[in-house]
Amino acid sequence: MTYCAAIRLKDGMVFASDTRTNAGVDHISTFRKLYQYGVEGERFMVLQTAGSLATSQAVFNKLQSDIDQRAESNLNTVATLFDAAQMVGECMRDVMNHAKAVANSTRDGAFTSSFMLGGQIKGQPPELYLIYPEGNCIKATEDTPFFQLGESKYGKPILDRSVSYNTDVRHAARALMLSFDSTIHSNLSVGMPIDFVLYNNDSLALPNGRRIDERDEYFNTIRHQWSDALRRTLVELPKCPDGYWG
Repeated sequence: MTYCAAIRLKDGMVFASDTRTNAGVDHISTFRKLYQYGVEGERFMVLQTAGSLATSQAVFNKLQSDIDQRAESNLNTVATLFDAAQMVGECMRDVMNHAKAVANSTRDGAFTSSFMLGGQIKGQPPELYLIYPEGNCIKATEDTPFFQLGESKYGKPILDRSVSYNTDVRHAARALMLSFDSTIHSNLSVGMPIDFVLYNNDSLALPNGRRIDERDEYFNTIRHQWSDALRRTLVELPKCPDGYWG
């Protein structure tokens, strides 16, 4: 399984994906699930995925091949982020249909993947899309500023409580780090390293990003402080009145 999340904010964007794949306790591996595309000063995109690793890698490879071969239509030439999301969706459906044909199957089943695409093209606002296995997509709004893929339930509460469209980018990044910590703590199928990318709106830069592993000092500091704060706050909560429980 996996956990990916992306947040579109007033001043920037935050992307994060774990790297664990799990095909049983004897087949746990590390694979990148977050890729960055773009042209410095002209466009910036991040593509994340969850689902069938074979499908996801085939989509990444096809998109990169089109860029390398300077195909007429590729992620570096599309006019809008929506066009890019449509391109990813179409590529995914082509890959899935080919896999089903090879397997002589009529069901999507094990071939399905989902994607998130976020970024900005010069002269346009930043956008974030969630792309479903069917190939269609929806766009993040000010009311719904973040999307998740994979094992989302453990890390969603902290994002719901602490992140809004107006949240500071670095504050949102800390919340997302804790969202991943909660998920990793509760689900063995999600694991480190975690790939993080922070983007400042209108910069049109291609950030280096950061890969966070178990030895990351800052990540370990905030996860321990958060855990201690939760325990301390629970102790400090008001005691229930006499007779409250009947």
